[in-house]
Amino acid sequence: MKIRSTRRAWSALAALPLALSTLAVAAAEREGAYLDLRYRHERVDQDGLARDAGADTLRLRAGFRSGSWHGWSALAEADAVMDLGDGHYNDTRNGQRQYPVVADPAGAELNQALVRYAHGQASASFGRQRINLGNQRFVGGSAWRQNEQTFDGVRVQWQPLQKLSLDYAWLDGINTVFGPQDSAASTRANPSDIEGRSQLLQATLQLVPALAASAYHHRLDLEDAAVTATAPLGTLVSRTSGLRLEGRRRGWSYAAEYARQRELDRNPWRLDSRYRLAELGYSVRGAVLKAGYESLGGGEGTGNRAFQTPLATKHAFQGWADVFLTTPAAGVDDHYAGITAPLAGGSLQAWYHDFVPERGGGRYGKEIDLSWAHAIPGVKGLSGLAKLAHYRSDDDARTADVDKVWLQLQYAY
Repeated sequence: MKIRSTRRAWSALAALPLALSTLAVAAAEREGAYLDLRYRHERVDQDGLARDAGADTLRLRAGFRSGSWHGWSALAEADAVMDLGDGHYNDTRNGQRQYPVVADPAGAELNQALVRYAHGQASASFGRQRINLGNQRFVGGSAWRQNEQTFDGVRVQWQPLQKLSLDYAWLDGINTVFGPQDSAASTRANPSDIEGRSQLLQATLQLVPALAASAYHHRLDLEDAAVTATAPLGTLVSRTSGLRLEGRRRGWSYAAEYARQRELDRNPWRLDSRYRLAELGYSVRGAVLKAGYESLGGGEGTGNRAFQTPLATKHAFQGWADVFLTTPAAGVDDHYAGITAPLAGGSLQAWYHDFVPERGGGRYGKEIDLSWAHAIPGVKGLSGLAKLAHYRSDDDARTADVDKVWLQLQYAY
């Protein structure tokens, strides 16, 4: 599994020197190098585990972006994640299962290596790349984790009409946040790389100034991964079709979404589950208030056949404690409310979640999330973040109490 992914990475990298040297000589724009450093302390207290986790990690990201030459450009970017502490956490690779999970394993990897061509209202990118679709509920880079999720393949974007845009991606593999390497502690639910031919198609139409519609169809042939560590391989092989409506008017924002998920032929299980979302927001004096309902449906039959989002930026949804990264077999309904507001020169976020099973009755628990971000005075490009998640279970048989605290410094140049 890792050998094939490594070959894809080297193939993508091998194509870059010629493109970069050509562009460097004749580029209309000057090429540029960039650097991003992110230090994070993460502490996790989770009921049922013998010890608390304490992780001190540093991510170094360095890259080079060429200028454009006759529509062609290129980008190369590498990441390295380092453990600065004593390894007192389960990084999903070190076998430290007495600690809670902090999914930031150490290692270095080629994060992006791509060539891009743009002409008029169309563009195509080839190679290893970052893909964030919409609000990233179904496809995203999971940028919160120190090792970003990126995709190997081809992406084509086209705007044939002023109000219509089309987005198609063909994927040969996914480089997950659990990389860059597998170990004896890895499972089929958290591989470093996922092979399989997947396709993502999305069309967005601006119906009226205050309302846009996005229709999408995702075919995920994730052949060497599974929904849980004990499930058969291929149980994430699925097709998902959906429609999202969203807009803004006079301070109000609103969104509604519906999707259905079913299996593809290579999946040994039959799937049939639904996704539903309704959200309303209001902006006043720089603050944004939101409330909503999100439902990921449960499935019928043995094993976990609930609605899953394996390529999503999951940390941004259903609470920062990450209790529901894998949707439980009974599904999950999330009733939430929150505010984003300026505070003391920075930005404050506060969220409340109430989780219940989508089917079968009972309760999961409640969560409170808080964060405050602020630029560090006197140093351009330096910012700080303090953040916490407090989850309390209403049914200890289903979920456990979790407390998480993060302190972070990030520098971008």
